[in-house]
Amino acid sequence: MSKVNINLNGKNILVTGSPGFIGANLVLRLLKEMTSGTIVSLDNMNDYYDPKLKEYRLGLIEKTAVNSPVKHVFVKGSIANKPLIDKLFAEYKFDVVVNLAAQAGVRYSIDHPDVYIESNIIGFYNILEACRNNPVEHLVYASSSSVYGGNKKVPFSTEDKVDNPVSLYAATKKSNELLAHSYSKLYNIPSTGLRFFTVYGPAGRPDMFYFSATNTLANDGTIKIFNYGNCKRDFTYVDDIVEGVYRVMQGAPEKANGEDGLPLPPYAVYNIGGGTPENLLDYISTLQEELVRAGVLSENYDFEGHRELVGMQQGDVPVTYADSAALERDYGFTPKITIREGLRAFAEWYKEFYC
Repeated sequence: MSKVNINLNGKNILVTGSPGFIGANLVLRLLKEMTSGTIVSLDNMNDYYDPKLKEYRLGLIEKTAVNSPVKHVFVKGSIANKPLIDKLFAEYKFDVVVNLAAQAGVRYSIDHPDVYIESNIIGFYNILEACRNNPVEHLVYASSSSVYGGNKKVPFSTEDKVDNPVSLYAATKKSNELLAHSYSKLYNIPSTGLRFFTVYGPAGRPDMFYFSATNTLANDGTIKIFNYGNCKRDFTYVDDIVEGVYRVMQGAPEKANGEDGLPLPPYAVYNIGGGTPENLLDYISTLQEELVRAGVLSENYDFEGHRELVGMQQGDVPVTYADSAALERDYGFTPKITIREGLRAFAEWYKEFYC
């Protein structure tokens, strides 16, 4: 793909979903890398999970911003609030927008559909409209590996059909890609969608398995292992995700006209995944070993007595596995952090934060 290089220094950048998990880590990276410019973080700080985690991440951002030449502004609000979005775009005239704000979670979408439509559909539409009326150099947005649904072919490629979502969350993410494509075509907005694969790491989302399992084990509870452990996940450490997003921000799809003289959509979609699907039971064993090493759990903890193998949960898929060759080809990056390294960092953070 032909792309236009963007020097982020001096730019006005909007990161929605910060201080969410990925958003906070991206803003921290930008504050360290950029030498000038303004970063606006936007998040509604909802209580989908413990707000203390978002406050903790926001504290890290504000602490880092003190010593950064980049100006950081935090705005509490929702992307579903169109007047707020329009006001921010008019005021800051953003050069690059990274939309990470979304209602996350496959299982939560089964019982709480309204918030997914509000944030993931209406909210994303508001972002697209703002980019249309206040032209940006690049819109980068979060999609998800869940768009692949029950695809049997692995690894998952962005060339694969993704027309059979198995959860409302997946359907909203696929909708984001379709909406972005239409806006790229109609209004020549350079946009790149990123399909994230099972992101994990320190100060992550407590509803993710590694985190919720740790909470359960630390409180002497029993963890449920779905599909009797016959799941494989392409776990991706958050620093690898951030590295991918950071590189993609700096390379927007090039604008060009087709044979009919009309704009070709400056549009791209990439996978960002570890590239090595891990068996769930192996992942859990590594997590347990690192929790013991970090002192979260005792050396003689009875793991077998705290496991229950259960069937597949509605909306889940047995395997996720990313083909990230296009990301490597176009941006020179492939995720490299192993689950041992990643879970060790998480366990050490958990010990410090909770114990």
